[in-house]
Amino acid sequence: MADKKIRVTLVKSLIGTKQPHRATVRGLGLRSINHTVELEDTPAVRGMINKVFYLVKCEG
Repeated sequence: MADKKIRVTLVKSLIGTKQPHRATVRGLGLRSINHTVELEDTPAVRGMINKVFYLVKCEG
């Protein structure tokens, strides 16, 4: 499972969101709207995505 990848895209603005959620988005490596990163599919990354599910879109 360590070789699987997941693509995460920031689709909503961080304006008005809680500070811990902003930190989570930055921890995922996302910078601006429509920025996409490819991350390893691990439980830690899945947990971060679940925390900010309303801000991101994930594929793969």
